[in-house]
Amino acid sequence: MDPARVKEHFDRIGCFRVLVMGRSNAGKTTILQRVCNTTDLPEVFNSEGEKSELLLRDINCTNHSQRGYHNIEAELIFKSNRAFIFHDSRGFEAGSEDEMEVVRNFVADRATTIKLEKRIHAIWFCIPMTDYERAILAAEEKFFKECDTRNVPVIVVLTKTDSLESVAIGQLIDEGSSMREAKLKVRDREKKLLIYHETRIINELKGFKYPPKGYLTLGNMNKDNADCNPLLRCTTNALDSIELQQLLISTQQTNLVLNIECVIEK
Repeated sequence: MDPARVKEHFDRIGCFRVLVMGRSNAGKTTILQRVCNTTDLPEVFNSEGEKSELLLRDINCTNHSQRGYHNIEAELIFKSNRAFIFHDSRGFEAGSEDEMEVVRNFVADRATTIKLEKRIHAIWFCIPMTDYERAILAAEEKFFKECDTRNVPVIVVLTKTDSLESVAIGQLIDEGSSMREAKLKVRDREKKLLIYHETRIINELKGFKYPPKGYLTLGNMNKDNADCNPLLRCTTNALDSIELQQLLISTQQTNLVLNIECVIEK
């Protein structure tokens, strides 16, 4: 990619900005760390770009009832890759009308604002497969029914898919397999379980007023060889603007595989 064009995009648009949504156990932080190639926690800034220890304490608070609704405005930036700015809608899983209103207003404002450097370019909505039986709760249903996301692509990320391994083993043993036999058959059963639940979730989300634009599954993101390319590739394909596609690709200049793939596709 022409470095001059990359710089032009960054100067005009700013960083690639993502709203990350999902439950507190969805593995969101681990995914963001993988995308930015780090194990460090992000720095937290307020909407004016000022580093804030108060927001950092609020973001790290484990008690949802003590979190302020302003958290979604906080900007999370990793030192390893400052080309990304993340927003996290913490506490949203409670599904209250006040929390929904905060998210709805944030998306409405940030998806269309004339201030390009403040505009969000994508939403990553994480749903953990540890909760596969109750994947779509009231909060998810309310978001996809009520939050107008026509101006920003939503990517649903089914996370922690590796958790289905224990489910698969349990099923096989219940069906009469020994532990040794179950371990030999587990990969095939795990794959079938993932396909079944992924299809079920996609079909349910497609029935809502504002369905996602893309879907993918991610597992074992806590391992050293974890691959976040599918998420970046899916997001790139969901973007309508070639300019934004180039901006996202440029954040991964060291990722030769992704760069080559995107160049060939375009």
